[in-house]
Amino acid sequence: MEFAAGARLEVRISASDVGKRVTVRSVAEEAAPGAAFTDTVGILTSWDEGALLVTRRDGTRVRLAEDAVVAAKVVPAAPARRRGPAADYAELAGVQERGWRAVEREALGGWLLRASVVDGAGFTRRANSVLPLGDPGMPLARALDRVREWYAARGLPAYAQLATGAGDTQEVLAAALEEHGWRREVSALVMVGALAPLAELGPEPTGPLAVAAPVAEGPEAVDPGVRLGRTPDEAWLRRYNRAAGAEPGGVPPGVLAVLASGPSPWFARVDGATPVDAAGVDAVGVDAARAATAGGGAADGETASGRRDFVHTDKGASGTAGVPDAIGRCVVDGRWAGFAAVEVAPERRRRGLAQRVMGALARTALAEGASAAWLQVERDNEAAVALYTRLGFTVHHHYHHYRAPEAA
Repeated sequence: MEFAAGARLEVRISASDVGKRVTVRSVAEEAAPGAAFTDTVGILTSWDEGALLVTRRDGTRVRLAEDAVVAAKVVPAAPARRRGPAADYAELAGVQERGWRAVEREALGGWLLRASVVDGAGFTRRANSVLPLGDPGMPLARALDRVREWYAARGLPAYAQLATGAGDTQEVLAAALEEHGWRREVSALVMVGALAPLAELGPEPTGPLAVAAPVAEGPEAVDPGVRLGRTPDEAWLRRYNRAAGAEPGGVPPGVLAVLASGPSPWFARVDGATPVDAAGVDAVGVDAARAATAGGGAADGETASGRRDFVHTDKGASGTAGVPDAIGRCVVDGRWAGFAAVEVAPERRRRGLAQRVMGALARTALAEGASAAWLQVERDNEAAVALYTRLGFTVHHHYHHYRAPEAA
């Protein structure tokens, strides 16, 4: 949003507008030829010591010198979504939390402390971070101390999961955490879309297809080559990039508990028609370290410290039977279906396997009454974002994990 040409320039905001969405025109430090000003739109997160801090939708912060501001005004919240399901952040955050539920959970006022310790480390940041969805019931500094103490008692680093970019997200709290020394480590997009179009995805007419036995559980599928089940069986786990190195039956109970969490979880797989090379590649054929979807991929930036990494062994390697060509996970929660862990073998890319998996899961979710879909993807994974955009998904908000500073 910009200021109209020829309009009178006035600064119509003050420090009392912190927390509101604003547009600010300021003198550009490095103006492009013919441009003397720059416009910044976002949430005003602070105004003190002669500077304004504005947080953009993607979580980046812009610091503007007060004496460089020539015009500013409060603007309406981000416009309503033109397509896709409508939802506020609080609703979607609750659905996401239930769909990847931590083994241990404890309330701190309106904050939720979460931990899933596996072999002395946390399994994924989302299952090992505090989720602030309200008032902690105490001053912020004290609440942050409690958070650090809670995670230290479990041998874990303290993380906070925050969101930006929607009408009711946490730009002001994120800025406050940074003032207390917390630093953002990873960010991702949360995308939403209608479920029905995904249900139309099925077998591709070209290329060899892996055909498995008919569906053993759940509604009759359009694609009998996709197996559906309520739990991640041994075959599914051999493909899952975070468990492919475990011995049969050796995946820790904590990992299985998180995977099987949620109101109505479903797991899909396409069994391999040929030997596979390696485990753990996402829906668009990028390496598992950049897996597109959340829950089972690296959209959380889970390659960093603070989570359990399974070492890949010869289990699931080239020539080993019983490793699926593709897998996926979906959790149905009311009107929502959350997709995760969509992974495809490297040599089976671009044959529609990921879409077959998502299609089978979508049809199952529709049969349970869901109508909307969500997933998470690294925001710099352009190929995955493009794929999901073509499938009708749009960005709902950005989420970030902040890590507490090391104890003095």
